Amino acid sequence: MPGGKETRLLHLSEMEKLDKTLFRLEQGFELQFRLGPTLQGKPVTVYTNYPTSGEVFDRHKFRTLSWHNPTGKEDDSDKYCKVDLQISGSYQYYFSLGNEKSGGGYIVVDPILHVGADNHVLPLDCVTLQTFLAKCLGPFHEWEDRLKVAKETGYNMIHFTPLQKLGLSRSCYSLADQLEVNPEFSNHNKKCTWSDIGALVEKLKNEWNMLCITDVVYNHTATNSEWLRMHPECGYNLVNSPHLKPAWVLDRALWHLTGMVADGKYIAKGVPPLIENDQHLNCLRKIIYEDIYPKIKLWEFFQVDVDKAVQQFKTLLTQGKMGTKSDPNQHLQILQDPDYRRLGCTVDMNIALATFIPHSNGPAAIEECCNWFRKRIEELNAEQYRQASHHQEQAVNCLVGTVVYERIACDGPKLGLISRKHPLVTRYFTYPFKELTVEEEETMIHERDKACYFMAHNGWVMGDDPLRNFAEPGSNVYLRRELICWGDSVKLRYGNKPEDCPYLWAHMKKYTEITAKYFHGVRLDNCHSTPIHVAEYMLDTARKLRADLYVVAELFTGNEELDNIFVNRLGITSLIREAMTAYNSHEEGRLVYRFGGEPVGSFVQPRLRPLMPAIAHALFMDITHDNECPIQHRSAYDALPSAMIVSMACCATGSTKGYDELVPHQISVVSEERFYAKWNPAAHVSSGEVNFQTGILAGRLAINRLHQELGAKGFNQARREDQVDEDIVAVTRHCPNTHQSVVAVCRTAFRDPKTCFYSKEVPEMCIPGKIDEVVLEARTIERSASPYKKDLRFINGLPNFTMELREHIQIKDSKIIKQAGTAIKGPNEFVQEIEFERLTPGSVIVFRVSLDPKAQEAVGILRNHLIQFSSHFKSGSLPDDHSAPILRTPFSSIASKLTLADLNQVLYRCEAEEQEDGGGCYNIPNWSPLKYAGLQGLMSVMADIRPKNDLGHPFCDNLRSGDWMIDYVSNRLISRAGACAEVSK
Repeated sequence: MPGGKETRLLHLSEMEKLDKTLFRLEQGFELQFRLGPTLQGKPVTVYTNYPTSGEVFDRHKFRTLSWHNPTGKEDDSDKYCKVDLQISGSYQYYFSLGNEKSGGGYIVVDPILHVGADNHVLPLDCVTLQTFLAKCLGPFHEWEDRLKVAKETGYNMIHFTPLQKLGLSRSCYSLADQLEVNPEFSNHNKKCTWSDIGALVEKLKNEWNMLCITDVVYNHTATNSEWLRMHPECGYNLVNSPHLKPAWVLDRALWHLTGMVADGKYIAKGVPPLIENDQHLNCLRKIIYEDIYPKIKLWEFFQVDVDKAVQQFKTLLTQGKMGTKSDPNQHLQILQDPDYRRLGCTVDMNIALATFIPHSNGPAAIEECCNWFRKRIEELNAEQYRQASHHQEQAVNCLVGTVVYERIACDGPKLGLISRKHPLVTRYFTYPFKELTVEEEETMIHERDKACYFMAHNGWVMGDDPLRNFAEPGSNVYLRRELICWGDSVKLRYGNKPEDCPYLWAHMKKYTEITAKYFHGVRLDNCHSTPIHVAEYMLDTARKLRADLYVVAELFTGNEELDNIFVNRLGITSLIREAMTAYNSHEEGRLVYRFGGEPVGSFVQPRLRPLMPAIAHALFMDITHDNECPIQHRSAYDALPSAMIVSMACCATGSTKGYDELVPHQISVVSEERFYAKWNPAAHVSSGEVNFQTGILAGRLAINRLHQELGAKGFNQARREDQVDEDIVAVTRHCPNTHQSVVAVCRTAFRDPKTCFYSKEVPEMCIPGKIDEVVLEARTIERSASPYKKDLRFINGLPNFTMELREHIQIKDSKIIKQAGTAIKGPNEFVQEIEFERLTPGSVIVFRVSLDPKAQEAVGILRNHLIQFSSHFKSGSLPDDHSAPILRTPFSSIASKLTLADLNQVLYRCEAEEQEDGGGCYNIPNWSPLKYAGLQGLMSVMADIRPKNDLGHPFCDNLRSGDWMIDYVSNRLISRAGACAEVSK
């Protein structure tokens, strides 16, 4: 299809459900649905919710796609139905056989980002994002001076944490009002409004060539949100979620325990206010088991009042009532009291009467029957007690684990003395009333006007199913204390549809509309815990206002198929991936290859080809605002090489403000109150200012420029080279059109060079091709400066580190390379050998590499001859003035001379046919012979491995190893003479 539109074929198979498979497509593509072998000859109807031209997208509205028959015949082998994709988002399809649904899945269409006054396209793989904590930007009139640091260092997208009014905790993600701008951005002269922020966002887009995104937080709100007091039904409270009552009672008991420990009342029992060792922890366990649990008797919420039940049963027997079972296998079991009152559970008396039948109507027989019934109820209660004990045991384990992390562990926050400000464990529920005794407080859980204000806090559950709502009935997360709780936020209760909680849905819809109106994209905060149907509804709302909405999210499922469910249903553009998860430099290099780019040497793909499953597009970040400081876990020297490694990924990349300035601590989203530094290009800067001499800012500009160049110029193939040594990572980006490569060699510093040994002897490195230039070389160095001191007003970095940077130089001018030699390894391999001199830990060097001149010319001539088959080959082609006459003849003209017999020779002929002429089909070593000796033998294999880019297949290995396959094809046809020989030439 030379010059045609990009078309993807999706073959449908009976009962194939692809909800967990990701299919990514671009706007302007055509998607064709075709019938696979299992559906041939069957009445298949395909449906999709992709809207027709001019219609508004409705997720629940599906339409039937019509079948096209290109041949004009009723032939299932070539008929198809199609969708022309012009709108970004997530779309569903399914197909049915008759009236029965047989299979389906999703397609995700990427948005097209536009930037600049001329609205030019910003490719997704060119994105370089930086996260700013909005509260650290200061008053609105100072934002430009602080954001300018991002502009000057080459970022083209800014991610703002929420800009709304914050809750009491001051966490960036605990919002008091989703509709109000943080009043701290205003000053006495001017109130900051959404319109002001929108105007700045537009200025950054048009004048700075930067897009802006911000978070949407759907899963929780600050405990002090005024609208929540007016609408307590929006949270999981003890009225609409009575299953949480036992967990609430336990939570209050632990709060009272906090007060007693803080006041020193448990010192005699081995638990002082400062918990420091295992003995204290063991004593704490003992107190909970001996003092707390026996007092609150949580098992009673799940048990039956035995005497009351027996009396009811006896009355029914005395009245001569008889029971029946609808199911003979039905057994007596406890029915949970929906209001969760102590001993409020019941049993089905109908089943009881059908199970325990007196042998007569006499008082003795009835009494005997009641005794058997009593015994069974006591057994059921005992089982409930055992189950409650299991929950209590897990709760103690979780509680002690939390105490260990928060107060003893080396990598924990070390909160110190237990106090009401820093309780034994974070409270799971709000309690807005006067503190009473545990017994007095419990009476309020059955008073609706008070119980509605006892709301569950939000958090996350390690290893939990992200598609399960841990606050809903059936979950015991709160009772078992498995929630890693955010005590400043209330978990929101949406229900299944807007009618279940009208105010909350309307409030969050308006919040979404404000965000989509003023920003180019959103980050879905806490995506894995946000009810997926809520996120669907809100993103549909946002895309109605901004069709090309850039949507990013962070998922902690640890499972690619689960990730795909979220990406498919929400239309997530990029998933945030963290370089900080890498435990060594080898793993960091592997992540580059994993998250972006085709393998180097990939097949040239036709415009019409099968639609293949994809992995989610990545926003690969050297650090996120949730990560701990890499300087503390690695070293300051590692910031530059790790940033370089991340930037070599063929995907969107990003960082967080503070990384480039070498801030030696995590900038906390909760406790940080200082402001970011402003940009000052002058040679000398004062407190609260930065320039290119600060940290790695100069290097970041060069790195970001290179990343954007590689994405824009088609360097879409990536390879992580073999480790040069345990600390040196080499990553290649390759452009298949020009056959030019960019190779980054980075010496990481996961260990501090000041305290750990690094060899001065760096192994030589061989780079295939001709090195045109050193794009950049940079080294992290120390300079004379005062020791780091945390500034009280501004976020500051290490003053004694900076970097040396040189750009666009020749190898001979490099200060990192000792010498470079040229070696010819075989007839087709031109290699440059690099000997390093000053590739110290914290250094990077980037080479631009091309083929040697003869090979470059040969490739250009070859591409010129291939243009007749695809316009794709125009780029990088060279005219061939000395080609043989046969090569100047269009292939279509040569092929037109072939007879049917010739076509059989060129395309087919099986092994037996070839043997008659003394030949045979081509044999692939370590695999098998081809099915046909002709071109179809090759094409049948390539039809499978080409769309997948399966470069590890023995077929590809044979191609790389030598010219035997092409010689076989050519020589076989030359021996036939005539038109076949012309084809071979």
